[in-house]
Amino acid sequence: MQKLFDEVGTLDNSCYNVFGLSEDILMEHAANGMNIFIRDTFDKNSKIIIACGSGNNGADGLALARLLHGDYNVEIFYVQEPKSPMARLQLDRAHAIGVKSTIELNKCDILVDALYGTGFSRDFDNESKSVLQTINKMSAYKIACDIPSGLKQNGECDKDIFHADITLTMGALKRSMFSDAAKEFVGKIEVINLGVARSVYETSSNWNLLDQEDLKLPYRNQKNTHKGHFGHLSIPCGYKYGASMISALAAHKFGTGLVTLVGPQEPNTMHYTLMHAQNIPANTTAIASGMGIGNQFSEEELRSFFDNSLPCILDADIFHMPILLDLLKKENVVITPHPREFIALLHRTNIADISINELQNDRFKYSEVFCKKYPNITLLLKGANVIIAQNDRFFINPHGTSALAKGGSGDVLSGLVGSLLAQGYTTLDAAINASLAHTKIVQNYKGADFSLTPEDLIQGIGNL
Repeated sequence: MQKLFDEVGTLDNSCYNVFGLSEDILMEHAANGMNIFIRDTFDKNSKIIIACGSGNNGADGLALARLLHGDYNVEIFYVQEPKSPMARLQLDRAHAIGVKSTIELNKCDILVDALYGTGFSRDFDNESKSVLQTINKMSAYKIACDIPSGLKQNGECDKDIFHADITLTMGALKRSMFSDAAKEFVGKIEVINLGVARSVYETSSNWNLLDQEDLKLPYRNQKNTHKGHFGHLSIPCGYKYGASMISALAAHKFGTGLVTLVGPQEPNTMHYTLMHAQNIPANTTAIASGMGIGNQFSEEELRSFFDNSLPCILDADIFHMPILLDLLKKENVVITPHPREFIALLHRTNIADISINELQNDRFKYSEVFCKKYPNITLLLKGANVIIAQNDRFFINPHGTSALAKGGSGDVLSGLVGSLLAQGYTTLDAAINASLAHTKIVQNYKGADFSLTPEDLIQGIGNL
């Protein structure tokens, strides 16, 4: 697990004021980190163009040019003349050693984007827009210095954002790089050391990036057990029973001792490993509801399912039902909306009336606002990068792929969450570990990305 930061200016200031490191020292480490990457990756004499802006991001690029000069064919391309004190100082140093500049974006092996850093918050001017459009069409290997130019602090991306093959970010991970929109443009991400270890440079943060190594599977370490030790998940099952069945089979495969589909009639294609009941069984340890539930149950029947203190996961159809607002008052609840369901939820709870685009441009903000109003609810907001949150703790799972963009994938995820709830995980731990398992299954899948099915996901649980 790694920390994420909305901004790192305060971390830099600690280096200046507490550790006695100057801005110049941090910049030399930033440039040298990029220098080491290039030397370890590319042959000497490769042609490198470094596109520099007028501020300190451009200064990083100028320092990099000086470090590479002599062993590589380096040229500086100015979009704007250096204006910040550090940019002017680094330009003088680069000129003194003989680094050349160019007025044309010619063919090159490596192109470094040092135009705009984390302070970028406006639209590009026409000159920058034209330069980035040209750069993005070039076939060179593209390196973003700190962040891709055009990535805003909230994770929103300008339409002409730099398309990086790798982002070499300075000091610590920036949260903006893990927005859904940014996933298309940041490429691989590596953190550059600024002269102190990350454990020293970084302070506390409410936001964290999940690594696959954080996954804690429900292994059975106790020998003297029976099925009752591993929970009983009940799933209200409606006319669209396929979704409920997918969730149930995923939960059963993920270790739940017993899984029961609840409804007035047994589904026609009931799987032999599952059970059926007309009401929630007395030994139920968790409930998963909403997947394919449709209009099968009356309001009174639905309320009877939740007239208890059992942990539950809510998904899909239940987001459109009147009972939802009452369920948000309970404890031990996980909700797993996709963006359209989440904006409807924000509207129903009088938090915000926004569009899909407005949500996707500021997923971090609206996750925080929702969790502030409902601190007892665990939110799992689906997307290219999944946000998992409870109260003031926020996590991003960046490991998903477009292979999951298929009907039934979310039903598998709900089954995984429900399984862990039934087995005694807390709501937050169930959401985190189910999400990590969900994405790891995809990474283990050997078929073409377009071919992944819910059945493949369920089968893949056994190979975690």
